Amino acid sequence: MHTILQAGARRLYSLALYCLSPWIWRRIWREHSPGVSRRQRLGRSPLPATDKATLWLHCASVGEILAARPLIEALVVHYPHYRLVVTTMTATGSERARSLLATLSALDETRDLHHAFLPLDFPGAARRFVSHVNPALAIFFETELWPNLFHACACRNVPVSVVNARLSPRAFGRYWRIRPLLNGALAHVDWLAAKSEVDAERFAQLGMRRDRITIVGSLKYDISIDDSIWGESKRLRTELGDRPVWLAGSTHPGEEAQLLDAHRRLLIHRPDALLVLVPRHPQRFDDVAALCRDQGTSMVRRSLGEWPSSDTRVYLADTMGELSTLYAAADIAFVGGSLVPIGGHNLLEPAALGVPVITGPYLDNFSDVASALRDAGALIDVDNTESLSSSLLRLFDDTAECDRRRTAGRRVVKANRGALKRILAGLEPLLKEPPP
Repeated sequence: MHTILQAGARRLYSLALYCLSPWIWRRIWREHSPGVSRRQRLGRSPLPATDKATLWLHCASVGEILAARPLIEALVVHYPHYRLVVTTMTATGSERARSLLATLSALDETRDLHHAFLPLDFPGAARRFVSHVNPALAIFFETELWPNLFHACACRNVPVSVVNARLSPRAFGRYWRIRPLLNGALAHVDWLAAKSEVDAERFAQLGMRRDRITIVGSLKYDISIDDSIWGESKRLRTELGDRPVWLAGSTHPGEEAQLLDAHRRLLIHRPDALLVLVPRHPQRFDDVAALCRDQGTSMVRRSLGEWPSSDTRVYLADTMGELSTLYAAADIAFVGGSLVPIGGHNLLEPAALGVPVITGPYLDNFSDVASALRDAGALIDVDNTESLSSSLLRLFDDTAECDRRRTAGRRVVKANRGALKRILAGLEPLLKEPPP
């Protein structure tokens, strides 16, 4: 009876997708990479046929690719005789994934590394994709739970794993309302590597078998920093000059106006301060530039090759793939998606680079990381533009406090490493045949 209920829920879910397909396709039409066929979204994979065993890793977008980078690099090293296919849902994630895979391929041209777009979760598209790729193991990152893709894997006896698995309170609430569907999807998951006890319990309540759950910690702590970042950030800092520089990274609509207000307050006391503003999504770059101009803020754009002068107050970093370099060049980092109800973004990236971290109150996606940083004295919480500007001024005035927070952040990252090793250990038994 339980199985019938799960199957019925998946059929209703598929029917809903078909009914919503015009709106879904409109969104996909916007999420497009030049030169890439949209047929990929229907499971028409461009990947060449191969006799090699294939590892398939899916990450939703840029943030997940960045977080999964240590895992991607480890899979390349530990399974050199396997083909690795990395899929993404968004165009920006695609660009980041292809850039990373190109870098890894340049280091060893014998590696078989590919990117493809994830098909929409229609039953036929899911079957076509899984049949063509024929993975020896399917790995889904964080909260990527796709009922028809999971079912297609199960029909072909492909082991499924969810790693760095997390469920924010908001996501858990949404999934709880459709738990028969999620229960059926999670029944096809052979192993789930949860970030925390709280995440593990939430997945168990949705129907994941407890004996298939392992708490491994957050892979984000195993962040890797390219040596090139340090040289690039040093050159960038030289260009920015000897002035107070703070960076607001991965910002969202409704957030930039607050950040610009906080910056105006800061300028009263530190008139030479510079805000490096990095919007989360490239389609918003022009809108943010227009906002700066409308508010009368002197601003230059990195994408146009412009450099801040002594009179420039905002440096709009409207480029992709440079956030780590920009963080490392700043004195203080504010991590966006937290002054508006988005749930926050990766607090560990600036912390690992030794930059004091400030965040807003909306941290559903990173509550465990925030707690660790906060307990160590490496995180400053702010509620509004006034508290943000006062926190910035305090840090700029107190170099000793800045140094303490830099050291504390690095210690937290170092102390919590190890999730990667535990994930690799959990994945190996899922492969039907050991690596050659």
